[in-house]
Amino acid sequence: MSQKRLFLLDAYALIFRGYFAFIKNPRITSTGMDTSAIMGFMNALMDVIKREKPDHLAVAFDKGGSDVRYEMYQEYKAHRDETPEAIKIAVPYIQEILKAMHIPIIEVAGIEADDLIGTIAKQAEKENYQVFMVTPDKDFAQLVSENIFMYKPARMGNDIEIWGIPEVLKRFEIERPEQVIDFLGMMGDAADNIPGLPGVGEVTAKKLLKEFGSMENLLANTDKLKGALKDKIEANKEKGILSKKLATILLDCPVTFNEKEYELSHPDVEKTDELFLKLEFRQMKTQFDKLYNPTAVDENLEIEQPIKKVPAKKSNEDQFDLFGFSDEQSGEEKTNSHYADLSNTEHLYQIIQGDLGLKLFIQNLMNQTSVCFDTETTGIDALNAELVGLSFSFEKGKAFYLPFPENQDEAQVLVDKFKPFFESETIEKIGQNIKYDLKILSHYGVQIKGKLFDTMIAHYLINPDMRHNMNVLSETYLKYSPKSIEDLIGKKGKNQKSMRDVSIEEIKEYAAEDADVTYQLKQNFSPILDKAETKKLFDEIEIPLIPVLAAMELEGINLNVPFLKEMSVEMAKESSQLEQKINETAGEKFNLASPKQLGEVLFDKMKIGGAKQKKTKTGQYATGEEVLSYLANEHQIVKDILEWRQMVKLQSTYIDALPNQVDKKTGRVHTDYMQTVAATGRLSSNNPNLQNIPIRSEKGRLIRKAFIARDENYTLVSADYSQIELRIIAALSGEENMILAFKNNEDIHKSTAAKVFNVPLENVTKEQRSNAKTVNFGIIYGVSAFGLSNQTSLSRKEAAELIDAYYQTYPKLKSYMQDQVDFARENGYVQTVLGRRRYLKDINSANMMVKSGAERNAVNAPIQGSAADIIKIAMINIHKKLSEGNWKSKMLLQVHDELVFDVHNSELEKIQPMIKHEMENAFLMDVPLDVEIGIGENWLEAH
Repeated sequence: MSQKRLFLLDAYALIFRGYFAFIKNPRITSTGMDTSAIMGFMNALMDVIKREKPDHLAVAFDKGGSDVRYEMYQEYKAHRDETPEAIKIAVPYIQEILKAMHIPIIEVAGIEADDLIGTIAKQAEKENYQVFMVTPDKDFAQLVSENIFMYKPARMGNDIEIWGIPEVLKRFEIERPEQVIDFLGMMGDAADNIPGLPGVGEVTAKKLLKEFGSMENLLANTDKLKGALKDKIEANKEKGILSKKLATILLDCPVTFNEKEYELSHPDVEKTDELFLKLEFRQMKTQFDKLYNPTAVDENLEIEQPIKKVPAKKSNEDQFDLFGFSDEQSGEEKTNSHYADLSNTEHLYQIIQGDLGLKLFIQNLMNQTSVCFDTETTGIDALNAELVGLSFSFEKGKAFYLPFPENQDEAQVLVDKFKPFFESETIEKIGQNIKYDLKILSHYGVQIKGKLFDTMIAHYLINPDMRHNMNVLSETYLKYSPKSIEDLIGKKGKNQKSMRDVSIEEIKEYAAEDADVTYQLKQNFSPILDKAETKKLFDEIEIPLIPVLAAMELEGINLNVPFLKEMSVEMAKESSQLEQKINETAGEKFNLASPKQLGEVLFDKMKIGGAKQKKTKTGQYATGEEVLSYLANEHQIVKDILEWRQMVKLQSTYIDALPNQVDKKTGRVHTDYMQTVAATGRLSSNNPNLQNIPIRSEKGRLIRKAFIARDENYTLVSADYSQIELRIIAALSGEENMILAFKNNEDIHKSTAAKVFNVPLENVTKEQRSNAKTVNFGIIYGVSAFGLSNQTSLSRKEAAELIDAYYQTYPKLKSYMQDQVDFARENGYVQTVLGRRRYLKDINSANMMVKSGAERNAVNAPIQGSAADIIKIAMINIHKKLSEGNWKSKMLLQVHDELVFDVHNSELEKIQPMIKHEMENAFLMDVPLDVEIGIGENWLEAH
């Protein structure tokens, strides 16, 4: 008989881990609730259940800390931040889900989860169980035995880790797992405020254990130590013994392993479904139901259907009435060829067939005031995809699908019949990501006119931190799960089908459902936009921007591929030479791309940065850019490694990748602009991402040289807002000193330097100006003295003095920043000059780290967002001028505060003042906007 397995989950360790895994992109519900911690924990739990199929499972929670350890040491865990609100909210939900899953919760007041798990693990081991302690916490390694293992859940693409005795001995460089307690006692633990032995870090602890074997033996033989370490340990023997006691997991808690109770049983699926829907965990509900209740998934039994239940119509008369015509209106005989039979479903979706059916449908379509439409195509590349069908909806629960022939001449004839609808100024067109549809239809000579409503963008303004794809929105707001595209054509890969391979009946259900759902979402979002006071922003900026972006994406930009090929060869040669230099400096050949090998060379061998370098949770040294940048001035090898990394990234991401992104049909590069990604309102760019081309390095700037004008008759023009964010904060804060400097066209960084360093303008040094520039831009993002000293040659004390002098020079700036934070605390959001809101749910958090991040956003979001809004207005106005004037010149790119144009040489003199005027007058403030314009054969030259 095989050995039974028990899995014990360390609840809070997994909850905190899950919460911080989503910290940069939190999971927010439509009601504004942060569900990151719940999602993170449930991901870990579900992964264990699916992967391991355990016989027995339980979850242990802390409740009120450890009475025993507090009695030993009152400062135990004293310096921990307040638990984030999202985690406090999460715990009751998690426990409710566990109860619904019939998973036992182990919780005893005054006892920590570590001790509960340790006690039960040892009890279960005696009953011949294999025990897996599911936790990322290394402290549990002390409990590992022949039948007790540490189970570290998968994270960030890495697989699970299971630590048995060999893994623990190797990780801690010890002879027995119990020595982990001595290791932890010697090192101490800043998170738990366990003091440890002063001067003993990880390396020293391992060394001492190899020599002495235990804390007690070390303290009994301090005469064998030397120097400062000996003095420190001898003076802190009591701390060492205390620390070991604090680090020891207790094995005698008042809990008992209950084999029957811990057996994994079938959950209450109805209850879990209810909780998952409440939390808006759509994918998790689907996964859960597939695991425990496949029928509910297949038949969608557990989801409330908002779509109107209409019985299938069987007579031709009933089918005919769907189009809104009576016998007298049609004047034609009704036959079965007009419309396809309706399936017996809980909605009314219909295929438009036959000339009469098409004619009647278009007549009815033209009588509508608001219609949702959706294109079905052969692929997601809007430049090369062909129409497979069109779906329409203008009444809840009803939709129509029109299949298109594969022959493109025939398809064009069919599209032409719909031109009056698409080009009608009086019919509102609704869509989800309608920019894609605009681009598809443009290939068929259709220009969509009239009012637009994009549900994806509407929701972005309503709840910018949430996801905006249609299925998520439908499940959240309509409590209805639409059929996914993967269910129709399969997942991405060589086996994925084309839409042309799917039966018309299947496409009809899928496409008509999309139109119906999107139509219903529009009805939901319209009043919410009004309530959130973002309707004006929606109508006057975001929606008018859609055709502007579509035109830019369709136009694309010319790329000098031979130049990039040459650059690739040169870059490969230079990076290889630099790699060789680094290996020579290190005295050995190693893999620069391996963080493990790099950390060992820099920190173990070369001792750069001193003995106490941070390690990641996997036990490797942290070698990220932030760490190495901090050490760059300490050794040339660090500078060389950073340069090598940048060269390799430039080559793979841009130099070698860009030529592959040239469209075969147009011969140009066509980026996609996304309006619904950045919460600040800034556009983001994808395929390729042109906004992330580094411009601070010479090699990064050189990539811009590859972007060239259309041909010899055209010139690239770059128009760039000068210091727009500083101008905005000066205007919003009403800071007279800064406003005056801008109005007098002074060099703002030099002007700031003169004021904060108290020197005449003409005596400002290059270094003073550079430091003032760093503060000017850093202050918006809440730069600290520590951060400023890292970015400049200033000491931390000098940096602090510079920041103080800065605020004394610009006192209203500091008041404005505090006002923004206060406004956010009171209202839960901040907003741009045009009313774009950034919601800050953590602004009143008791967790200092979380709250500080929200406070920084309270200051910089209105600045960044206002800059984004202003350039969008400029783009809309310039596009309008170019279209109305039938210019040959085209707007091609928007990159941060810069616009790039392909300008016909005959229009070069005329277009520059027009662009400058429109950009500088897009939004009027107390501080004038300034635009710098450059021209050239390539982007680098123009910029």
